Amino acid sequence: MPVDFTAIDFETANSHPSSACSVGLVRVRAGAVVDRVHWLIRPPAGHDAFLPLNIRIHGITPAMVAESRDWAEQLSELREFIGSDVAVAHNASFDMGVIRAACAETVTPTPRLKYLCSVQVSRKTYEIPSHRLPLSAAAAGYGEFAHHDALADAEACAAIISDAARRHGVDSVTALAKQTGVRIQQLKAIPLKL
Repeated sequence: MPVDFTAIDFETANSHPSSACSVGLVRVRAGAVVDRVHWLIRPPAGHDAFLPLNIRIHGITPAMVAESRDWAEQLSELREFIGSDVAVAHNASFDMGVIRAACAETVTPTPRLKYLCSVQVSRKTYEIPSHRLPLSAAAAGYGEFAHHDALADAEACAAIISDAARRHGVDSVTALAKQTGVRIQQLKAIPLKL
């Protein structure tokens, strides 16, 4: 099926949504992964503390991001990779919340992305007890992966959307959204407090 989109996943340093410390992006063309990128991000000052729980989850430490680009420095590359694709994320409200909060915190323009949530698509596609990423990916036929590695999670998310498109017999993310009754949403900026 010629399904085109970009899957995205963030890891954060702490519970504040602007504290992105890692991103994984996977470009899909005709239902197959054709490109993938991953990089570390230095969280913004004031939200750059790494909680021990977060470090245990994703393994990223402050020392690992000390020389990384900050949010504003990496944003254009992130936007260029996604291009005009619909961005897909597992629990998209979290990942889009990271983009919105990090842009607001760094006073950078919020990308006008269209996005789709693979958790919602999973719920309309698979009869499974939980729609957490590992279980949804397994239902899509995607094998074990390094959960909470941003690139691995983005690839698992891509597998879910590609498989769901096949199962629903559709040839685009727009058609998949329509078929499953899941809305493609538009990312909007958080109003700045001046």
